[in-house]
Amino acid sequence: MNKHLGFLQNIWFVFLSGFGGFLLSLTGLPIGWMIGTLLTATFLTVLRPKKAYLSYHQGGMPKYWLYIGQCILGIELGQRVTSSVLYIFLENWLTILIMLLLSILFTLFSGFILWKYSNLDLLTSFFATAPGGLSSIPGIAEEVGANTGVVSIIQTMRVFLVLLTIPVAMSFFSGNLEGLEGLNPVPEEVIIVGIDQLTSTILFVLVACGGYYLGKYLRLPAPWLIGSMISVAIVKAFGSILLGFDLNAWWPQLFMIVSQIFIGASIGSRFQKNMFRGLNRIILISFLNTVGLIFFTLLCANFVSIFTDITFLTASLAFAPGGIAEMTTTALVLNEDSTFVVAVQVLRVVTVCSTLPPLFRLIKYMEVKKKAHSHQSA
Repeated sequence: MNKHLGFLQNIWFVFLSGFGGFLLSLTGLPIGWMIGTLLTATFLTVLRPKKAYLSYHQGGMPKYWLYIGQCILGIELGQRVTSSVLYIFLENWLTILIMLLLSILFTLFSGFILWKYSNLDLLTSFFATAPGGLSSIPGIAEEVGANTGVVSIIQTMRVFLVLLTIPVAMSFFSGNLEGLEGLNPVPEEVIIVGIDQLTSTILFVLVACGGYYLGKYLRLPAPWLIGSMISVAIVKAFGSILLGFDLNAWWPQLFMIVSQIFIGASIGSRFQKNMFRGLNRIILISFLNTVGLIFFTLLCANFVSIFTDITFLTASLAFAPGGIAEMTTTALVLNEDSTFVVAVQVLRVVTVCSTLPPLFRLIKYMEVKKKAHSHQSA
């Protein structure tokens, strides 16, 4: 009986948190579902209003809510890695590779600066500055023991700063500010739901579950996200090559909304009051880091536009550490190469989520080993 009551209370908590996401989504911000849900869940967990009729647990909601959200997100990202995306990568592989490496190096430098001049531990500092997406990084950070609250706060601030600067600045340079009014997610292609689409959907779900077990076996961080993302991308890409046509699943936007709500509510339920102590200095350093990252992105985009046929606007939107939907929508509005923007944004998220967490784990292991060795020597 207690388990059933706890499950119903979790559903009520998700509903209340998701309503906050709905309110923020009315602004037209695609990531509004995630941020609104996260903020509402944090408010409910930290302040604990009695009229909410909720029971609160120290560890937050059961982790399967986070895992479901991560799996949906992994399938979504995996489907975006189409054959056209792979072709664009092969055509511009050197440029994209250099930018991804520079992005990772700047991330490590930013994380080191944040760790050096704040009271955060090294792992939390690295995850807080990693440009892998608000939907994915906090969930991975939680699994490896970083301070999820601080990571979520800094990641949210970075996303807001990027969305408030890059699209507006690019529209100003192109003289098309009016086009950004009512910025919405990338319009989905109208897919007639048939047996082929339903079969592809079931196939991707099964492949994602298999990817989880493979990721768990390989000890990948957040296997429900990384494993499902990589496995679906491989099946979709090679399936398209073998069959001669793209595997189009029935995957409505509602699924991504559910994913954002589940992830946001799960992360928000783990906030505690002590996470907000001494954040003034951390937020200031993170703000300066984010501003530096934006200028670094624009500088690199300028070099790319000089040495390739890619325009400055396209390069800026492609390498900006913002959301996939937001940057792609801006590219569509400004008549830039939205396919290239999608390709680079997806590859950036895949690269960051696949390479940085294992690296951060290695750094943490070396740090713990070094401390243990120093204690033994003393």
